[in-house]
Amino acid sequence: MPTLATGHSTSRPAWRGAQARKHSSRGFSLLELLVVVAIVAIFIGAAVLSIGVAGDDRDVRQETFRLKSILDLVREEALMQNRDFGVLFSASGYRFYIYDYQQLAWVTPLADNLLVARGLRGELNLELTVEGRDVALDAEFDDDGLSDPEPQIMLLSSGEVTPFQATLFRPFDDARSVLRAELDGTIEIGERDDAALP
Repeated sequence: MPTLATGHSTSRPAWRGAQARKHSSRGFSLLELLVVVAIVAIFIGAAVLSIGVAGDDRDVRQETFRLKSILDLVREEALMQNRDFGVLFSASGYRFYIYDYQQLAWVTPLADNLLVARGLRGELNLELTVEGRDVALDAEFDDDGLSDPEPQIMLLSSGEVTPFQATLFRPFDDARSVLRAELDGTIEIGERDDAALP
């Protein structure tokens, strides 16, 4: 160990270096780690909840907007082609029909991508009120029972639409959206209708 002329050592004593290392390499205590983990968990939980709630509402709104857009297009087709269209709803989807005046019956449109049968996305359900009366809807379409369909909604060549209210909702939460149509053909997405809650 080198020494000065005065007899003092120029290097730090070994016990001081070990103490300094011990003091500078001191880690986090268990309590500090638990606090950090708890804070991170709270933030992650809040983010997951907010994404989940927004996703539920967004899915319902998107499905309602999709139905409105399709009905608007079919109504325009009815006006342009001078044909009457019908919509048959189930609790989980909807189908389109065209009235055939030669057969005097509703027939399934062929080779028309706009008028294909559509199911509701996810676990959404649909409730229907036609001209102020609740309509009992089958859970799903039964292909055997669709040989002589009777649509609940008509979009006529005159531009008129059967007045109805379709409520799309998810059964296990409050996410819902309402689509309303008037006799004059106006179709609008409305606010949540608390009176129609199941």
